[in-house]
Amino acid sequence: MSVFDSVIIGGGPAGITAALYLVRSGCRVALFEQLTMGGQVLQTESIENYPGFPKGIKGWELADTLAAHLDDLSLERATGKISSIVQKDDVYVLSVEGKEVIAKTVILCSGAHHRELGLPREKELTGHGVSYCAICDGNFFRGQEVAVIGGGNTALEETLYLSKIAAKVHLIHRRDAFRGAKIYLDRLESMTDRVSILRSSVPVMLHGDAEVEGLTISSVKTGESRLLPVKGVFVFVGNTPNTAFLPKNVQLDEQGFVITDTEMRTSVPGIFAAGDVRSKQCRQVVTAVGDGATAAQAAFLYLEQKNV
Repeated sequence: MSVFDSVIIGGGPAGITAALYLVRSGCRVALFEQLTMGGQVLQTESIENYPGFPKGIKGWELADTLAAHLDDLSLERATGKISSIVQKDDVYVLSVEGKEVIAKTVILCSGAHHRELGLPREKELTGHGVSYCAICDGNFFRGQEVAVIGGGNTALEETLYLSKIAAKVHLIHRRDAFRGAKIYLDRLESMTDRVSILRSSVPVMLHGDAEVEGLTISSVKTGESRLLPVKGVFVFVGNTPNTAFLPKNVQLDEQGFVITDTEMRTSVPGIFAAGDVRSKQCRQVVTAVGDGATAAQAAFLYLEQKNV
């Protein structure tokens, strides 16, 4: 069975960068992506804060540009879901779609997935009015009234995107202050004809049988409720890291994100983490790329020291 110097789990910006650096260092690398190269970048309509693109760039364009760096490099790229990682002697055995892959080092770039609201019938109405991706589903609600729930950059960015499509967007946040960038909030606050910002409010009930017909929200301060006649509800209330396949001795924080040092080393020698799966404050494309480069360098040094 083939033994790779490094197996990279995830084909987003962190994984692509890690692969680029390791292959250029002469390592034998396998990169596994569960869906499509690019990761969550593909779900972003426009990226305005990635250096080198002062006028912004579409998410899919940046994903293609990043992935193109690997086109002429010698590495194994495959689609597959990692179900477990087991350490055997001085290597790691990864189970991938019923097959085993052996790696001397592993770089976790598996990212995170959307967090649900936890409302009754949310799962049943997902795909029928409830969505976690405005880029994917926004056009289904062209000219209609929709709600966006969240207070971070993603919620603000997606509200801006939906404001170009929907007749009205209600931005709902449980606090008075938003966590997202002021530049986005300033734009939204100037769009009073298309965007309604509802602070200190929380969603409490989805309405509709086969599809969403409305959303009841409640004031955190007064407890007063009101019904919004929306057809779409877009949820951006944070992410849950994709770590279910990790060995139990990989240390996680309280939210389940992987704890690393500044060199992306985890609590387990030979396993590194980069990008959104890592415990950190800022989760952006630019930080994911930096994480990936740092993890690759740390993995390379780890391999060099083992071969001495």
